Amino acid sequence: MNNFALYKPNTRRVMEQEYVHLGNLVYRQVDKYGEDKVALKYRNYETGSWVPVTWGDCLQQVILLGDALVAHGVKVQENVGIFSQNKPECLFVDFAAFHVRATTVPLYATSSPLQVQYIVNDAQIRYLFVGEQYQYDTAFQVFGYCHSLQQLVIFDRSVRKDPRDMTSIYFDDFFHIDEDKVDAAYEEADRRGEELSPDDLANILYTSGTTGEPKGVMLRHSNYDEAFRIHDLRLPPMGENDVSLNFLPLTHIFEKAWTYYCLRRGVTVCINLRPADVLQSLQEVRPTLMCSVPRFWEKVYQGVQERIARESGWRRELMQDALRVGRAHNIDYLRVGKTPPLMLRLRYKFYERTVYTLLKKVIGLENGNFFPTAGAAVSDKICEFAHSVGINMLVGYGLTESTATVSVFNSVGYEIGSVGEVMPDLEVKIGENNEILLRGKTITKGYYKKPVSTSQAIDEDGWFHTGDAGYLKGNHLYLTDRIKDLFKTSNGKYISPQALETQLVIDRYIDQIAIIADQRKFVSALIVPTYDLVEKYAAAHDIAYTSMEDLLRQPEILEFYHERIDTLQQQFARFEQIKRFTLLPEPFSMERGELTNTLKLRRSVVAEHYKEVIDRMYE
Repeated sequence: MNNFALYKPNTRRVMEQEYVHLGNLVYRQVDKYGEDKVALKYRNYETGSWVPVTWGDCLQQVILLGDALVAHGVKVQENVGIFSQNKPECLFVDFAAFHVRATTVPLYATSSPLQVQYIVNDAQIRYLFVGEQYQYDTAFQVFGYCHSLQQLVIFDRSVRKDPRDMTSIYFDDFFHIDEDKVDAAYEEADRRGEELSPDDLANILYTSGTTGEPKGVMLRHSNYDEAFRIHDLRLPPMGENDVSLNFLPLTHIFEKAWTYYCLRRGVTVCINLRPADVLQSLQEVRPTLMCSVPRFWEKVYQGVQERIARESGWRRELMQDALRVGRAHNIDYLRVGKTPPLMLRLRYKFYERTVYTLLKKVIGLENGNFFPTAGAAVSDKICEFAHSVGINMLVGYGLTESTATVSVFNSVGYEIGSVGEVMPDLEVKIGENNEILLRGKTITKGYYKKPVSTSQAIDEDGWFHTGDAGYLKGNHLYLTDRIKDLFKTSNGKYISPQALETQLVIDRYIDQIAIIADQRKFVSALIVPTYDLVEKYAAAHDIAYTSMEDLLRQPEILEFYHERIDTLQQQFARFEQIKRFTLLPEPFSMERGELTNTLKLRRSVVAEHYKEVIDRMYE
């Protein structure tokens, strides 16, 4: 992170009111906690240490950056883009923009050039803040195709600018204001800060559509305020003694809303810059809170199972018994509000001081308060494991359009298999085809510049149609299917299968393709080649084979397809790209029910028929 700009004393008044606008949050927290309390931490990769950022530091950045935005001509409710991995600067831009009544538009750090181009043009972004070299290079590549874009503002000083680039500046240079504009910028920023409205648009969060064209979900400050209020009613106590590790992208509504909420509650937020470093960060930070996706807990569970498998004799039996005792104690009794029998309590206490504590220390979770988990389905086995060892995993369900949480576990009374109890004051009902419908103050009013998509998603009575199927059992919500043909990986990323399939099937060597991704770790594909062309390629390259099945296993053929697929999918973000594929020796057919009469793919049938093949790709 860059050095902070020089401090300018805060002479601005924060309105004392029950509703605290996000644009005033940093000001309020300085008044409440003082300038010296740590608000954020980030890792300095040169020293290997975690650097504290106080509320006073945050206030300096927010004041100076707000003035700079105004001086650069950013208007009320103008869209400001942030294209970066998680960094403190992302939050500084957010809160500064909010204070001068601008709107922030985050882009995923791994977005492709075409995705950046689409979002910048759709949101008419003039100023795009970029993180490191990849984001800068990607944005500069499409700069000429983004007619509204005026300037890239680079967070990282080590980024090498293109020699042709005459407009981009570094983050700390953005603060420099011409002397004749300083007073006017200060006064205008101050005036806007006094006119903050809950109806102001806070974010436009772009999500993938089934056609591959992103839709900008509009979230207002009133949506966030209501989300904070109902979380205050539902979640266990949390506050200034808690530490939250942030490693999901701040572009994602789950992490974004959670981080805003943590800062509002005075929690210290430790920002993990590189997702691959999360396990190291856990052991260094040892957080009390962390929101995560099921894939994280899947890795934890797999690690424990591998550890148990490596043990022998009494050690293995001891660990297995610890899991049995934990399940009985925490799930069979405490979960339903019952007191465990004395002997069970004593056995649990023994394992709590030995096995459970050791296990959590190895991961870095021994200080745990609670851990919200959403973004994809959580298997019952993993949920039971977490609660058995005393990890308070709060499984939930939500969408960008609902400002994250729709439902979440209570610490007591949760039902494994559900996605928790519906949040207070949020209306949920089950519509046609068992679709989950939502209505309430956290629900978006629509998609940015997409009235047709908005009217399709929100009916005349104000019910938002989620596209997810499920049912209610009391106040507990259960998910069953995904109505909308949009895949979500176990990492919580949305994938549009049609967009990939449409792009790849243009290749003459590909006859049919089925994208696999829903609830999986990454994207894979079943590919039906154009058999006669593959045979011709084999003949031209002297590739020997005994059958079509044998030919499609040849390394030369697999490498040939690998290169073609990589070329075709360059326009997609990395998490959307196919990582593994299988070439099928026979095509999908109507006779086996894999295709409809109009030759559309029946995904559920294909998934059933090729289950073993698909599972092998994820081994």
